[in-house]
Amino acid sequence: MSNHFITTPIKSDIQGLCACAQRLFLGCVACLFLHVAAMQASSLQSNDFHFLSDSHCMLRLMTNERFLLLPIEEREDMAHVKVIKNGQVVKEFNCRLSADKTDYYVPLSLREYGNELLLDITFNNTADRRTKSPMKDFACWNQLKTSDTFDTTNREKFRAAYHHTPLWGWMNDPNGMFYKDGVWHLYFQHNPYGSQWENMTWGHSTSTDLIHWTFEGEAVEPDALGTVFSGSSVVDHNNTAGFGAGAIVAMYTSAGRSQTQSLAYSTDGGKTFTKYEFNPVITSTVPDFRDPHIFWNKDINRWNLILAAGQQMNIYSSPNLKDWTYESSFGEGYGNHDGVWECPDLLRMPVSANTRLNNTDKSQATDAKTTKEKWVLICNINPGGPYGGSATQYFVGTFDGHKFVCEDSPEETKWMDWGKDHYATVTFDNAPDGRHVAMAWMSNWQYANTVPTQQYRSANSIARDLALFDYQGESYCSVKPSKETMAAFSTKPVTKLLAACRVDVELKGNTSIVLANSKGEQVTMTYNGTDETFSMDRSKSGDTSFSDAFSAVTKAPTRGRIKSLQIFIDHSSIEILDADGKMAMTNLVFPTEPYHKITVKGGKYKIYPLR
Repeated sequence: MSNHFITTPIKSDIQGLCACAQRLFLGCVACLFLHVAAMQASSLQSNDFHFLSDSHCMLRLMTNERFLLLPIEEREDMAHVKVIKNGQVVKEFNCRLSADKTDYYVPLSLREYGNELLLDITFNNTADRRTKSPMKDFACWNQLKTSDTFDTTNREKFRAAYHHTPLWGWMNDPNGMFYKDGVWHLYFQHNPYGSQWENMTWGHSTSTDLIHWTFEGEAVEPDALGTVFSGSSVVDHNNTAGFGAGAIVAMYTSAGRSQTQSLAYSTDGGKTFTKYEFNPVITSTVPDFRDPHIFWNKDINRWNLILAAGQQMNIYSSPNLKDWTYESSFGEGYGNHDGVWECPDLLRMPVSANTRLNNTDKSQATDAKTTKEKWVLICNINPGGPYGGSATQYFVGTFDGHKFVCEDSPEETKWMDWGKDHYATVTFDNAPDGRHVAMAWMSNWQYANTVPTQQYRSANSIARDLALFDYQGESYCSVKPSKETMAAFSTKPVTKLLAACRVDVELKGNTSIVLANSKGEQVTMTYNGTDETFSMDRSKSGDTSFSDAFSAVTKAPTRGRIKSLQIFIDHSSIEILDADGKMAMTNLVFPTEPYHKITVKGGKYKIYPLR
């Protein structure tokens, strides 16, 4: 099995590393990963360490190599690391340095600091650790290494083949997404120093097809105002902010003692960002005050901003992305309030007669040339999802640039996806052809930190196009796979079920679909045409031991009868969308071997492999 190494700057095509001997000899690859990293690295000398107390150590580094490889043990408590250069703290972060054994390594880049620096390391909880061994005997001291390379060869059997995943480390919410000059830019909540939530930065990946992604490194990193929580980016075509025509302007939450909103801008197409010198630009006394989403509103010739403020969404306007005026709030009394409101989006969407014709009785359709517009306010919530934990709700109504008015009944909750693993849904700014292209974080806060991967954690959903359709006098958000997603698959079907494929199922009334493997693991999906519902049972899908909340049966209304389904299978995820976009369901699965058998009763199916 070949090994893949990266050097500064850290870049790799994730699809390429997944495709390279992707699933061979996985039982021994974890050991090989650690062994190869050790062979390529230089161990530190004992006189480099200064043990100052039972919880405090300093490490003097003098090296010309590019990385310090940090050994991580996930079950251990946090250590706080300060990187000191010429008496100044130039970086600080938390990581779970290994006490007994090393699960994996993460890289600390050294090149930007020169060849001499000091690491100040403090362990937060040493009482439990000392029952095993004194701090000076922890495994990490013998396993810290410097190196010119960092091995990122895929060693995870559950890593996706056609979904975006971080090259290493933890990922949650998609952030700052935009399209420009043929390139899709995806930023994401990233922990570069471990595969559990911590040290929030904006990681950055790019793609020309929404399938193959190249990791570009960390784009926006913490500063004195705090770590970098979720936010958005826009292409400032008309230089309203004064950073240059076509500059990329990002707004994100600085998560320090309080949560405030900050700006950064890029004049090189989103590769590097400069922090705005007068940050923060919006402050509040509300504790949960975060996740700003900005967009240009042609109706008022100004920018609008929507962000989460506790149990409501605040709306602002600005002529220049720097000076913001509070306009109104939405949320009190509407929808689900069983958790914290987060990650909003606000979208103008057409409701065309063609859309209504495809999704309602023909007698209810109007002239095909008639088009009306409505607005959709996306509100992600955790907990409070229909089957526990995280989920995406939305509201339909009108927006005049100042106030959103919901047309739905206050007590009604509309869910965008009825699975357990669809959260933090937001759209790309500046998408071509006026499309609303959305991606979600494909996990759930109930178990996201403990799913059975270690080199990385979490994936994003497939790219989906959002629109509106009418059903029984109400408007609903339709969800369809983006054309880029569909283009990833061959047009010629095959007979064998694959670990990464698309399955199209033509329904004939009530239908059952079972995916199974030789271990007795299976996923059962059921369409009930009489009740107009679709369900998925993953309770026997494979490894469910990491969380009591994982085993579940999820059920969705179909808003009328449906004729066909598109099922996207990718090693550890199943996304089901009906062809008309009226129903979506996203669930993770962790089978001990891929499902290789499909049984369909009450319908016909075709299997399409990746190109």
